[in-house]
Amino acid sequence: MQLETIANEVIALSKQVGDFIRQERKKFNQDSVEYKGLNDLVSYVDKAAEVQIVAALEKILPEAGFITEEKTKNQIGERYTWIIDPLDGTTNFIHGLPVFSVSIALQEYDELVLGVVYEINQDECFYAWKGSPAYLNGKEIRVTKAEKIADTLLATGFPYYDFEKQQAFIDLFAELMRGCHGIRRLGSAAVDLAYTACGRFDAYYEYNLNSYDMAAGIVIVRQAGGEVTNFSGGTDIFDTREVVATNGKITAELLAAIKKHFG
Repeated sequence: MQLETIANEVIALSKQVGDFIRQERKKFNQDSVEYKGLNDLVSYVDKAAEVQIVAALEKILPEAGFITEEKTKNQIGERYTWIIDPLDGTTNFIHGLPVFSVSIALQEYDELVLGVVYEINQDECFYAWKGSPAYLNGKEIRVTKAEKIADTLLATGFPYYDFEKQQAFIDLFAELMRGCHGIRRLGSAAVDLAYTACGRFDAYYEYNLNSYDMAAGIVIVRQAGGEVTNFSGGTDIFDTREVVATNGKITAELLAAIKKHFG
């Protein structure tokens, strides 16, 4: 299978769907917002975008299965499975904040082998596949070289439901904010990971995520020379729903801080 050829098709698809989302944002009305759960929003735009993505990917790789956020199609493939978030950053989209993205990953058996994240408002497409460098709009990207947290800009995401670990998160946040250049919260895990891959962030951490939030970004970070684990330093990221993505040089220091508060 030619992953580069498939990646180019997915890039084109992501931009096409991104243009649809961009146009819908211009006329979007909050009356069309639905709630899937506490603070878990969805709109017709998410669903329509996902339908477009699934239909196109079925033509690109007919034998593949799907894991999708809006569950327009969910069936694990025997060998290949697409992992899709049609609109990562829905809350930003609904409120008119310009950080949201299309995220598409391909998994072969249990290995992530391709990832594309298209940040719609900046027209920035981040992508990589197994064995390739990571790219942003055709230019190779790499993670940063910072060797200690004191020299870094970090990113995270705030929990918006399941607040059981809220105090641990706040305590960790307080510790890190005193020891780095700053911490940012953009509202799109896919974009946070892509920005870590290209060096805008030195590291990113968050919990309570789903596979479709992280999958594409994980591929891009790893191919950009970074490291991705869960809060315990393991590779069981999807099941634990935890992600720590770093430049590889500050992993141990960041994990030590996380373990202090999350056990």
